[in-house]
Amino acid sequence: MEKRLLGKSGLPVSPIALGAWAIGGWMWGGADKKDSIRAIESCLDHGITSIDTAPIYGFGHSEQVLGEAIKGKRDRYEILTKCGMRWEGTKGEYFFTTNDNGGIQRDIYTYSGRQSLIAECEESLKRLGTDYIDLYQIHWPDETTPIEEAMEAFRILLEQGKIRAAGVSNYSVEQMTKASAVVELSSNQEPYSMVRREIEEDVVPWCLENDCGILAYSPLQRGLLTGKITPDYPFAPGDSRPETPHFKINNLILTNKFLEKIRPLAEEKGATLAQLVIAWTLRQPGITVALVGARTEEQVKQNAGALEVDLSEEEVEMINQKLDKLQLEL
Repeated sequence: MEKRLLGKSGLPVSPIALGAWAIGGWMWGGADKKDSIRAIESCLDHGITSIDTAPIYGFGHSEQVLGEAIKGKRDRYEILTKCGMRWEGTKGEYFFTTNDNGGIQRDIYTYSGRQSLIAECEESLKRLGTDYIDLYQIHWPDETTPIEEAMEAFRILLEQGKIRAAGVSNYSVEQMTKASAVVELSSNQEPYSMVRREIEEDVVPWCLENDCGILAYSPLQRGLLTGKITPDYPFAPGDSRPETPHFKINNLILTNKFLEKIRPLAEEKGATLAQLVIAWTLRQPGITVALVGARTEEQVKQNAGALEVDLSEEEVEMINQKLDKLQLEL
């Protein structure tokens, strides 16, 4: 898998990265640890070297599992993690959502004070079992702390060699502008998919102009764009997707109708719908990496197969024209 360079940092990353949110178990209905470790290990077999995680994914669980999986081969992976989301609550098992299902309630808050971020980095390094993080990202904007203070923490961590590149996530153009005035901003991680394209209006142009990479998360819209989510799909307990706008029944029906229109193109190329969607994502201006979740080795293999889908400009435009006619109620 040919790598791409992330912004001005020169950090090489695989165009498809494993998104480790589901591995944390939180809000996805659980994940088997052995399957998760094997999925991470198998990434190398399929050319996926970049893994994106965060402390909040399973309240440390995702980072710990990742740390176990990469032990002894750390130098073969690019580790992307985050900071700025903290939690408080009773300590215990790492897989839970709310106390409605017998789990442990956690109070989650956003905070990006300088010393807090530096302390978070140390905690992540311990969970990951490494002495450096390839890309460190502010998880969400923090309205209580000046952006300049957070970026000062990143500047210190860069100087100490504990992180190789600085990034943000879910930042607006105004916020990126402030951040980049303090430290070289390598990337912005944003939600982006065929049915969620708001960043094309301002974030993408800014990133293109300023040589800032974009990590597109949820390119399959949390599984919706695989074509496998039917109106009677049996979501597992703890899965939050049914409560989100894209999974409301009307939007689900409309999206599936759109997917049926592009299914012939996928079949023509010997690809699944998911692979076609990921390939389309990687062809969009400004998108450096598509973050795709997987909890098993087979899912990793399927995700990597998207790089074998060759789309012409005409085919991309055909998909875009059909997308323009898709009107969801969001």
